Amino acid sequence: MARPLSLRADRALPPFERLEGTHQRMMLALQQLDELLQRLDSLGVDDRAQTMALDAHRFFEGVGRTHHEDEERHVFPVLLASGDEPLAEQVAQLRQDHGWIEQNWRELSPLLDALAHGHTWVDVDLLRSMIEVFAQMHHAHIALEESMAYPEARRREAEALAQTAQRRAHWVQEAAA
Repeated sequence: MARPLSLRADRALPPFERLEGTHQRMMLALQQLDELLQRLDSLGVDDRAQTMALDAHRFFEGVGRTHHEDEERHVFPVLLASGDEPLAEQVAQLRQDHGWIEQNWRELSPLLDALAHGHTWVDVDLLRSMIEVFAQMHHAHIALEESMAYPEARRREAEALAQTAQRRAHWVQEAAA
């Protein structure tokens, strides 16, 4: 049986570790959506299917949206500040992905909510199709973030911190002289 998804981000972790941890939880949530489809195929809308739909709905409604807001606020500005045009194009793609994921979520969300409340009218084939698209978008998006955006943002953040430390050391030396 799948574990319930945690709805809280671990604020004690540094930002990139927190964002990557959310990606791991998203992958688990997408896997649980697959398990929900299997359950619906074999047992229909039972109590467990309702719980699975509710857990997924809560996760993507809360953590999924907050995660994208965090990226928009903390990761993308660091990348855009570089003035690197190819990097800016990648950020534009990631922002567009966020929009497409949100649009897909708005279509998928009511179906999961209906299942969570025990409604049996949901077309499982339509749900399957929507979940497949939702999962494909997330997989491609996460791959781009983890292969390009996060490492580059980390590198640029480390450079900025090192420059700040050098300036402080210089100021301290000047003040002592």
